[in-house]
Amino acid sequence: MKIRAVGQIGTYLRRELVARTASLSCLLWPGQCRICRCPLEEDASVLCANCWRELSASLGHFYCRRCGRTVSPYGLLGEGCGHCAQEKIAYDGLLRVGLYQSVLRDLILRLKFHEATEFGDLLGDMLRAVFETRPWSESIDYLVPVPLHWRRRLERGFNQAFLLANQLRTFGVPICRDLVRIRYTRRQWDLNPAQRRRNVKGAFAVRRDHRFEDKIVCLVDDITTSGATLSECARVLKQAGAEKVYAIVLAFAEAVE
Repeated sequence: MKIRAVGQIGTYLRRELVARTASLSCLLWPGQCRICRCPLEEDASVLCANCWRELSASLGHFYCRRCGRTVSPYGLLGEGCGHCAQEKIAYDGLLRVGLYQSVLRDLILRLKFHEATEFGDLLGDMLRAVFETRPWSESIDYLVPVPLHWRRRLERGFNQAFLLANQLRTFGVPICRDLVRIRYTRRQWDLNPAQRRRNVKGAFAVRRDHRFEDKIVCLVDDITTSGATLSECARVLKQAGAEKVYAIVLAFAEAVE
């Protein structure tokens, strides 16, 4: 417990230092794009015009609402696409903001690993705009952020999925944190799809006296690649009685084959 407390204090001090440094940077170098450091136009607040254009290029593609892959409108087959027709996916639908590339990728990485929580509102705006496009969003009983193992949360200081779920509370949907990660797993970045599925198998569980019986749930996360983590979470939630499990993410990244 002492080790954990010391780690939490260290995380708090690190976050304070980052916040104060960012504030000082704004005073010394006002009007800079937070991504490329180019001068901002007078009415801009966070990103320059070029970064906004690059961000926009990552959004708005046609994609499969079952697996999240980019496809043409002619590649959609009912509720899925040719890529996922034979795949077993435990969740019932997926929403994404865009592709994991360019400025969207930079925003996510800075939020996730550099504690740039000031990007939370910008990413939250995009997440909300996507969330309200689907009819099932009105029937969601709980938002469930994909949980981090306590060791990784201690290292990072926060769970970015919870921050994103909090951005969706404007729709009046409560956040439920009864889904927990019970096993510390390897990072998924350098694993192929089969390895990803094995890596997260049995990594999640629900708390005792959970509230998922007959509920419609929406998982929230920053990135999905193969869908292995979301699918394992959905499988566990359905075992716990959830009627439907949907998912929403900021970005879809191409899987390593």
